[in-house]
Amino acid sequence: MLVMDMRDIFRSVKAASRKLAIVADATRNAVLETLADKIEAKGDVLLDANSRDLARMDRKSALYDRLQLNKGRLMDIARSIREVASLSSPLGRILMERTLANGLVLRKVSVPFGVIGVVYEARPNVTFDVFSLCLKSGNACVLKGGSDAEESNKAAMSLIHEALKENGVDATVAEMLPSTHEATSMMLNAVGFVDVCIPRGGRKLIDFVRETAQVPVIETGAGVVSTYFDSKGDVEKGRRIVENAKTRRVSVCNALDCLIVDSNRLADVPSLCSPLAGHNVRIYADDKAFAILENNYPTELLCHATVDSYGTEFMDYAMALKIVDGVDEAIEHIAEYGSCHSESIVTEDKDTARYFQQRVDAACIYWNAPTSFTDGGQFGLGAEIGISTQKLGPRGPMGLEEMTTYKWLVDGNGQVRP
Repeated sequence: MLVMDMRDIFRSVKAASRKLAIVADATRNAVLETLADKIEAKGDVLLDANSRDLARMDRKSALYDRLQLNKGRLMDIARSIREVASLSSPLGRILMERTLANGLVLRKVSVPFGVIGVVYEARPNVTFDVFSLCLKSGNACVLKGGSDAEESNKAAMSLIHEALKENGVDATVAEMLPSTHEATSMMLNAVGFVDVCIPRGGRKLIDFVRETAQVPVIETGAGVVSTYFDSKGDVEKGRRIVENAKTRRVSVCNALDCLIVDSNRLADVPSLCSPLAGHNVRIYADDKAFAILENNYPTELLCHATVDSYGTEFMDYAMALKIVDGVDEAIEHIAEYGSCHSESIVTEDKDTARYFQQRVDAACIYWNAPTSFTDGGQFGLGAEIGISTQKLGPRGPMGLEEMTTYKWLVDGNGQVRP
């Protein structure tokens, strides 16, 4: 696609966004219901496109699971879209209202951003998630998926355009850019056309977008996630939490990357890690943990930790293991190596749990629960556009309300400023 063609796309989407802002919520919901029906009725078309993408990827790649669609996942996508349609509109909410001494009436009201640009990697479900959230929140969207999912994304956008047209909505409120570096660069520099850009992917992608973009950026995704097993932790709870956080889906950003264990519970390390052996999880253990696991964990899956083991988002069946002397050292370790995404503590001591939650700097902090719950759907937000790890603006799972900004409406009766 020529540079001029992509500029035309940005202009068209920006123009369409102004019309979308006044489309009734009922119409937006109808589009989403139509799209969900199409996903169910034309699932074979999506799966056929996805199979072409999968054929180009190594089955052993950690990204293979992210890329893969199946009938069950398509049903989940359709259900998620219907959930978004059923939610209350985030637009027109009066966030604050007051009458000044001079009689002016001020209202702070939620409105769409306008055009949201999203750059993401090998996750075709993101195409549907982003579109449904953008449409429901009154935002147009420009999407740029990874080349690994090119066929899947094209098929998804085709269904999206069908659903929009059938409900009388301008189809250019959602467009897919080519999966090229040039397209990414143009989106990141589309000042005046893209109101905010959201990268969804690994650390390299997020760093590139933050360092390159001329448009505002909301950082999401990169998760270096830890769980701290405290001196007063329950072993059975710990086993379940660690196994679920690490192995439920290894390629997602809320998956466990580092297990931190209090030195007073060193003897329980083999028990905490034993469920992981059945999933062939490689453990990069520090010296203390390695010594106790050496005869209690498969040799071929046990490695000595290096400096690089900590601070790594593995996105694979792999995990670091660190022994610490108390909760403060655990907090320091997280502060040095974490990514402000999700952290968890396993303990039966409420005071220690609250201390950990207060001191740790992260978007989501759990007590006796796995980090796998960091998800917009699990939080009751419907689908999410990403997990924000920054502090300015949205933080944590970004649902509908986080995809709006606000403006001030000021009503007067002829007052003038002295």
